[in-house]
Amino acid sequence: MTRSKAPTVPGLAPAYATRLGRAYAGDALEAIARMPAASVNLAFTSPPFALRRPKAYGNVAAAAYADWFLPIAEQVHRVLRDDGSFVVELGGAWNPGSGTRSLMPYALLLRLGERFHLAQDFYWWNTCRLPTPTQWVCRRRTRVKEAVTMIWWLSKTAEPKADNRRVLKPYERDVRHFKKRLRPSGHVLGPDTWQRDNGGAIPPNVFCLANTNANDDFVRRCKAAGAVVHPCRMPPAIPDFFVRFLTEPGDVVLDPFAGSNTTGAAAEALGRHWLAVEIEPDYVAASGLRFPGARAAGPGEVG
Repeated sequence: MTRSKAPTVPGLAPAYATRLGRAYAGDALEAIARMPAASVNLAFTSPPFALRRPKAYGNVAAAAYADWFLPIAEQVHRVLRDDGSFVVELGGAWNPGSGTRSLMPYALLLRLGERFHLAQDFYWWNTCRLPTPTQWVCRRRTRVKEAVTMIWWLSKTAEPKADNRRVLKPYERDVRHFKKRLRPSGHVLGPDTWQRDNGGAIPPNVFCLANTNANDDFVRRCKAAGAVVHPCRMPPAIPDFFVRFLTEPGDVVLDPFAGSNTTGAAAEALGRHWLAVEIEPDYVAASGLRFPGARAAGPGEVG
């Protein structure tokens, strides 16, 4: 799908704009409710997690999480095209005062399943995550550290747009030479499976990535400008993967909880239009530093 200009949120003025996207400071539910139906190909986001302690970027308690999130998901469903996808990264929650896990994420997934299809579940293993929850991991020593977050790929219909050929990985050396070897089991694979170079290996549904971007180019720009740095930034490789996998150039990508707008940066680099919504104005202002060519919205510029 090709669009000649970047989409907008009707009735709202963007904080800044690029050739392909618009970033807005505002409430996600209000912003998405203004958007036309069937106007988005991919909604990719990492909403505030249901954590025990309040964070500077805002978060909702586990007991109230579904009631808060479901109205937003309903609006996302409305604005998605029939072949569109909704990808949500959501960390697990622990029961207050206990070393047991909350079932909130799974209860939420079941509720989302009333409107969406679960196309596939993904997992991000943060290989450098600190040992938490501290009380049970470091003091009582009765748990191991939590290092994986869930990423749900939801779709509006059972046939979302997707092509794994856009996310192939380079072959491992042993795999490239596998066809020259006999498997120890004696099993012989068909010629269409291993005898042909398909341009790369199909990736798994697990991301093994260290979140070590504490001093990357974006952070250095923020520090130089005296801007507020969002404390929880996703590795760019994750939104990059889903934007490539689930969209084509010219498609529209929406992030309703944009934070530092990693999603918008991935979409811009890949030639996709994007819309980013973030409720905290300081984070929106800082996220503009990801786009050297971004321009501030002019007086009265409303979508």
